[in-house]
Amino acid sequence: MIVCVAEKPTVGQYIAKVLGANTRHDGYFEGNGYQVTWTFGHLCALLDPHEYNEQWKGWNMSSLPMIPERFGIKVTDDKGIIKQFNTIKSLIAQAEMVVNCGDAGQEGELIQRWVYQKAGCKCPVKRLWVSSLTEEAIAEGFKQLKDQTEYQHLYEAGLMRAIGDWLLGMNATRAYTLRYARGIGKERQMLSIGRVQTPTLALIVKRQEEIEHFVPKKYWELKTVYRDTLFSAQLPAEEDEYAITTEEQGKELVAQIQNEPLVITSVEKKNGIENAPKLFDLTSLQVECNKRFSYSADDTLKYIQSLYEKRITTYPRVDTTYLSDDIYPKVPATLKGIQDYYPQVIPLLNTKLPKSKKVFDNKKVTDHHAIIPTGQRPENLTEQERKVFNLIALRFIAVFYPECEVSNTTVLAKVSDVDFKVTGREVLKPGWRVVFENAGSNNNNDKDDFSETEEDTKSLPSFVQGESGPHEPQLQEKTTTPPKYYTEATLLRAMETAGKTVDNEELRDAMKANGIGRPSTRAAIIEKLYQRKYMVKQGKSIRATEIGINLIHTIISPLLKSAELTGLWEKKLREIERGEFEAKQFLEELKAMTSDVVRDVKTNKAGMVCPVCHKGVVIRGNTRYGCSRWREGCTYAENF
Repeated sequence: MIVCVAEKPTVGQYIAKVLGANTRHDGYFEGNGYQVTWTFGHLCALLDPHEYNEQWKGWNMSSLPMIPERFGIKVTDDKGIIKQFNTIKSLIAQAEMVVNCGDAGQEGELIQRWVYQKAGCKCPVKRLWVSSLTEEAIAEGFKQLKDQTEYQHLYEAGLMRAIGDWLLGMNATRAYTLRYARGIGKERQMLSIGRVQTPTLALIVKRQEEIEHFVPKKYWELKTVYRDTLFSAQLPAEEDEYAITTEEQGKELVAQIQNEPLVITSVEKKNGIENAPKLFDLTSLQVECNKRFSYSADDTLKYIQSLYEKRITTYPRVDTTYLSDDIYPKVPATLKGIQDYYPQVIPLLNTKLPKSKKVFDNKKVTDHHAIIPTGQRPENLTEQERKVFNLIALRFIAVFYPECEVSNTTVLAKVSDVDFKVTGREVLKPGWRVVFENAGSNNNNDKDDFSETEEDTKSLPSFVQGESGPHEPQLQEKTTTPPKYYTEATLLRAMETAGKTVDNEELRDAMKANGIGRPSTRAAIIEKLYQRKYMVKQGKSIRATEIGINLIHTIISPLLKSAELTGLWEKKLREIERGEFEAKQFLEELKAMTSDVVRDVKTNKAGMVCPVCHKGVVIRGNTRYGCSRWREGCTYAENF
């Protein structure tokens, strides 16, 4: 009997149907030589500290760092999970072969491997790897089963991620809580430290402090109107400063040009093209849904996961915006499947579709391609699912439309010794933009971000080089503005680029290897920060709470709160996944880093709760540590 283990019951039903395993039992399907069972969530987990060493049960600074010689796993202590695990174990014990049908990603591979290890699996294991749950994709996947050994690096990366989170989370959380948290015993507030959550919180706190400490400055802009067109002065400015910093300076410039004619010195027209927006990866979909519908990252993940399980879209936990070449022949059928819902598809039918490197690139695709429709009819969707699917479908259609052709005009002028400039833009052929302009015909009233605005299409009068005439100078007073609070959309982008502000899509793609967290885990990290009351949402803005701010100020280790350093760790995990970095070496680095973090806390007494009165904090003098409440009679003092 061949035993197939799916990621969850619904996926198990799809697989059982394709394989002809139609007899239902408690916890599995059977038939046609197959038994199809399933996991749900994490059936197994790493052991707790006290299960390695009884002395690690209590929280004591002397027991840190906790670094097991060998990590072990256990079945999660839950009645339903234990029952299902025992079902899987009994089926595997009788199996001639196991097919790993788990979620086709790093975490899914880890979940399955742990179950097989704990169940004592001795038979050969094959791997099913599919990007959608349609019957066609599952049937094709079973014809191309791979040996589990081909995914060993994927498993090792997932294992190192789990061990790294355990080592850093367990040790840093205990060390900082014991040293710095206020209160006594069980009443002490836990200071939760995490490999991804802490640098993410640090981004929020840093931005918030930049806003709170921001001092607005006045500056002035010189403009002038010529032939009903507003030209802007091009003045040299010091770095990070504005050209006109006093009103007097501005008035002098106005007086200088007031009675002088404006002369057109250059008129340059350039035709260009705009490519359709890229297909979605998970992060860009979460960003778009937050911007347009105010969906949280976690909610968007739930909606797209539901669409995947309904077999309407492909695998969602992806970090690429490209398709592999083998998808190209399937595109006409996919488009045809949704044509009744999207009339924009009709012009594409019965024509040869373009195959652009901006869409199809095997080098930009590893395990999975971008999120696209499967071609199944998008029926029985909730309102939220419909909105998410609409975004995915429209982008998929748009990449097969012609490019948008535009004309960009730059006009330079001069008044006295002052240079001026104005730019204009005209859409010559809308190309892919018509897909979004006609989005209303899809029973969709959502405003799209790709329709032209008046500013986008500002055309200019026909200027001629050498012409001149009178103009009307203007001096406009402006005030510098602070950076904006993070929203979930901008926070997701910051996590993706390790805190760097990057607008260019190509550059952003290149930086993903150093992002913090994985696309599949970022939503959970954000939710965890809310749950622990380290940050709150005010409208769309995210604000750090006093607890969150104090936590970041307490952390002395730069590694724990640096997005860039955490991003380098993420890069090594990806290299392990590709077989370019040894998991053993990474584990040694993890252990050394954990020891360093604990040592830093142990040797830094300043800021810790007073061990005598438990009310003050330890402060450092010239030669001694003492309690901040020494005037109230606390006797704690220690030489250093």
